[in-house]
Amino acid sequence: MRNPGETDTETLLARAAQGDQSAAGRLLVRHGARLHRMVAVRMDPQLAARVDPSDVVQEALLVALQRLPEYLRARPVPFYPWLRQIAYERLVDVWRRHVHAGNRTVRREEPLKKSDSGADLIAERLLAESQSLLQRLIRKEMLGRLRQALADLSADDREVLVLRHLEHLSTAETAAVLGISATAVKQRHLRAIRRVRRLLGEGLLGGGK
Repeated sequence: MRNPGETDTETLLARAAQGDQSAAGRLLVRHGARLHRMVAVRMDPQLAARVDPSDVVQEALLVALQRLPEYLRARPVPFYPWLRQIAYERLVDVWRRHVHAGNRTVRREEPLKKSDSGADLIAERLLAESQSLLQRLIRKEMLGRLRQALADLSADDREVLVLRHLEHLSTAETAAVLGISATAVKQRHLRAIRRVRRLLGEGLLGGGK
């Protein structure tokens, strides 16, 4: 069953497909905050010192508005993963202009934070989601151990945590972004949080939709 937000998106998509420009604009704007969160989480520190995530999001929304008619004809993936990919591409382009162009010694393009670089953010978010008073009390003591556990995860498992707990993607959206099944997403997510639970206790994390 779709949640109300998904239903609203479907309604706006249907209206946009009928040529309603107002619906198309509202469709893009309603996801702006999610895109901003993704860009802020993924942005390389060098780039963050020069560019505001809002600028990247604005560029992405303009490109998405131009590409929306083509998307509506086929709808190859759910709407938000499609929109997110455009923002990702904009972020790569901005990184090339501002960072890579000024550093010709860079051999491999890495415009986004690696998942292991986001371990601190993931650790803080997972602890913030804890429901246990005891876990909140031992937050500082456990943070270092949690960071290490996250660093020891495979890149694939850690990326699922980034998508689910930092970008707040649903299971279906995560599957679309990674190009895997929803079942595989759930398996990776469960495998990752089991390691965390062994370290911090069963009350740390629940599942996700």
